[in-house]
Amino acid sequence: MKHILIAFGLVGLGPWPAWAEATDYPLHITNCGKELTFDAAPARTVTIGQAATEILYALGLADRVVGTSVWFNPVLPQFAQVNAEIPRLADNDPSFESVVAQKPEMIAVQYEWHVGQSGVVGTREMFDDLGINSYILPSDCDTKDNTTGGDGVRVSAFQPEAIYKAIHELALINDVASKGAALTQSLQSTQAQAVAQAKSLTLPDDMSAVFWFSSPDIETDPYVAGRWGAPGYMMRALGLRNVITSDEEWPTVGWETIAKADPDIIVLAKMDRRRYRADDIELKREFLRTDPVTREMRAVREGHIIEMDAHAMSPTIRTFYGLETLSNALATLTAQ
Repeated sequence: MKHILIAFGLVGLGPWPAWAEATDYPLHITNCGKELTFDAAPARTVTIGQAATEILYALGLADRVVGTSVWFNPVLPQFAQVNAEIPRLADNDPSFESVVAQKPEMIAVQYEWHVGQSGVVGTREMFDDLGINSYILPSDCDTKDNTTGGDGVRVSAFQPEAIYKAIHELALINDVASKGAALTQSLQSTQAQAVAQAKSLTLPDDMSAVFWFSSPDIETDPYVAGRWGAPGYMMRALGLRNVITSDEEWPTVGWETIAKADPDIIVLAKMDRRRYRADDIELKREFLRTDPVTREMRAVREGHIIEMDAHAMSPTIRTFYGLETLSNALATLTAQ
């Protein structure tokens, strides 16, 4: 029965059936190529990735989260109080030992490169050996090949249904299906309103954009959004053309190439993380204003620079808020 419910949740964007109120255990789910069995709702979960953390918080499950890790931005304001009471194991990559020390029954993982075949935290088998289920968000495997190392390669475009699938499955695992349905309906509403607003605007023909996430150093080629990641979805949904034609999720592209494409809009990732110097949005802005190549770009000259939470640029519930941010910015620009 539960496999039927999971399949139903992926068809269209309508609400889940009222009879999906309670989970019948044992629950069997195929997750990123692995069969998982849950005999009961996990009482203790460690999250490895902010996306997983905020989904569980949004499902009202903060009291079952016993440790978090891998943070890009401050937690969403509505979760600040509960998050403050939960141990943060690491801002970036936690150690295997720090995770298992929390005695979790499940780990919820944003990226397979953290927990996977060559996981920097550990492999799924390592957690299996300790009786810990590892759930990886489908957005990082359903349309990706993660056998190539690093962040992996998308083999087809990200779609928001991958986030809805994660919400649905985590809600089933934790026996809160009705909360999963409510969260999905809220995000669908945000998505629909953002798209409708953009469609109502009179945008310039072939309006283009580039998303700059970060760079290994401020002067080096930037990591920009390719066609098939979450920013690519946002641009397609709102009728913008991505000047980056690569299918990679975050290719590095030289500023001379970007300047030649001369995008109408530049979207900058804003984050607390400081893995790279260019994580700092003020350094990004200063570079755009002062570099002899970038300062001549139309978007820089005209101030068409938009800030967006870095976490919204990854497939997360924040992607829908990022879509809203971009749609609102387009409305402001067209009103000028």
